[in-house]
Amino acid sequence: MHIRFIRTLLFAIIVLCMSAASFAQIGVAIRIGPPALPVYEQPLCPGDGYLWTPGYWAYDYDVNDYYWVPGTWVMAPEVGFLWTPAYWGWGGDGFVFYDGYWGPHVGFYGGINYGFGYFGVGFEGGRWDNGHFFYNRSVNNVNMNEIHNVYNTPVTNHNESHVSYNGGNGGITARPTAEEESAARERHIPPVAVQTQHAQAARANPQQRAAANMGKPGVAATPRPGDFNDRGAVPAKEAGAPYTPANRGGSQRSSENNTARTSTAVHPHDLPPLARSTPNTGNPKLDKKYQQQQDKQIAKQQQERDKLQQKQDQEHLNLDKQKSNDAQKQQVEQKHQQQTQQLQQKHQQQTQQLQQRQQPANREPSKR
Repeated sequence: MHIRFIRTLLFAIIVLCMSAASFAQIGVAIRIGPPALPVYEQPLCPGDGYLWTPGYWAYDYDVNDYYWVPGTWVMAPEVGFLWTPAYWGWGGDGFVFYDGYWGPHVGFYGGINYGFGYFGVGFEGGRWDNGHFFYNRSVNNVNMNEIHNVYNTPVTNHNESHVSYNGGNGGITARPTAEEESAARERHIPPVAVQTQHAQAARANPQQRAAANMGKPGVAATPRPGDFNDRGAVPAKEAGAPYTPANRGGSQRSSENNTARTSTAVHPHDLPPLARSTPNTGNPKLDKKYQQQQDKQIAKQQQERDKLQQKQDQEHLNLDKQKSNDAQKQQVEQKHQQQTQQLQQKHQQQTQQLQQRQQPANREPSKR
């Protein structure tokens, strides 16, 4: 009995660990950013207590392509809880997916403008009051004959961007505010079962893939999770930006793409990862020595990147504490971009110098 109890306890611990891993905030990382957010209308709210969860692009490694998970109305898992949308962010060597979650406050979702109250910061689509959710009908599609807990507060949306990711080449440059960082530390509930099933249904539908719909999905939003065939489901009116098919494998990148990414990098973590080349001079000793020199140089360059990133992160925190205006923030971002490009140019020169020192060794075998 004692052994059986221990086995049962160990199994329970393993299951809990697997559950925790499945709900981790950070998901997979890929090389190519998601398409722009499509333009679509919000379906009618199906009833009292449903909260809007915006659509987003997810990634399917089986087909190496993004697929659109439609926006939908979902019952809040607890009274007083709000939805923080999922988003993609540049993680330094690839795009990383941050899953959405339920909590007492809306956290950081990359500054992405998902619309319908999610304009990049917080949520202006409604609020909880005495155990009831009140809908702001200026941004939500609500039938007031059936739902009476409504109010009308006009919202000015200054963010017209359809960009669907944070950081990297062309991404949103928003950083978490102190309030959003505080919200991230609160108790959360991961996506509920109907949301997971909804995403799985989108993945199983080939027409939801970016390569098939060219960034304009046939089902952009549904009244309830999984209701893809419901007459209330709405298609996208248009793609958020011209869709350019790309090699979604992401394992190889041309030097031309790397140069484009480098020239627009704002922070060190936006730069492509440092990587050594593989020499083949025909002399194993020289090749090994060159690789060791590269490793030493890359380690030092990475330290310099990290140091500059830490300095820039601290400046972002200072801006938030001082409640700086947009002009001040933009000025700092321009300075950060110059610092990052100067550092990158310095590292490129160092790499070229190391390669030039290797060139005489490369020519030796050919003279024999």
